[in-house]
Amino acid sequence: MELEDHTVLVTGGAGFIGSNLANHLAEANDVTVVDDCYLGTPKNLADEVDFVDASVLEDDLPTDVDVVFHLAALSSYAMHEEDPTTGARVNVEGFVNVVEQAREDGCDTVVYASTSSIYGSRTEPSPEEMDVAVNTGYEASKLARERYGEYFSNHYDMSMAGMRFFSVYQGYGGAEEHKGEYANVIAQFADDIADGEAPVLYGDGTQTRDFTHVDDIVRGLELAAAHELDGIYNLGTGDAYDFNTVVEMLNDELGTDVEPEYVENPIPEDVYVYDTCADASKIREEAGWEPRIDFEEGIRRVCAQYTDE
Repeated sequence: MELEDHTVLVTGGAGFIGSNLANHLAEANDVTVVDDCYLGTPKNLADEVDFVDASVLEDDLPTDVDVVFHLAALSSYAMHEEDPTTGARVNVEGFVNVVEQAREDGCDTVVYASTSSIYGSRTEPSPEEMDVAVNTGYEASKLARERYGEYFSNHYDMSMAGMRFFSVYQGYGGAEEHKGEYANVIAQFADDIADGEAPVLYGDGTQTRDFTHVDDIVRGLELAAAHELDGIYNLGTGDAYDFNTVVEMLNDELGTDVEPEYVENPIPEDVYVYDTCADASKIREEAGWEPRIDFEEGIRRVCAQYTDE
């Protein structure tokens, strides 16, 4: 089930996930992107996408659309700890501002980005209904979004789908390169190894992530809108890999033998998420979503820019 002939707004749409989504949807829909270029760049966008350089905190946003995908956010622990007030303004106030303008313009379908990090460290698959906790400003802002999403759903009968992403990656051959130090570790590790430099691993490299390819995330977002889902949904594969294994697989694919460098974790022990794993059965049952890109294929795609030269 795909979106066709819809008007669509993607906030944060010049960023990593947003640009992949906007470019995909623009093949069959009228897509507008709003981005202030803090983390994104319009260079990521296809010619068919209309780009508006604006902040989600502004008035008069182009919200007169059929569907809003709200992905704009300050999207890391470090960004929020440097400036918690700005983090809250962008992630919480910006969310409410966009959704309220969309509601006033008659849009009642919103799909937005939350985070899987509120589950904390878990090696077992995390279901949506489990208790969650907040240890960082970033997590607090995403949980606040979910609560405001619940408000818009209950009070105004809007379809509000909050998507808890699990470790989304693509590699520097895609739209991740501009994120630099904020890109997924797979992209950073691959680029280091391809350059003959040691990838830097926090601790002993045994922490695990449910790495989910951006193409699968894009399909999940589209399905959530097409089915007008309402509530909270995980987007992850249900398989987790530790960082040491990631480095081994990248070396294998690149034909290299670069040893990692282990450093003390700069993120405090009590807030660092060591393990993530998704239980995605809810969106599978309600929208038919299944991840299609297994990790071996994902690694091959990440490395293709280095191996195909």
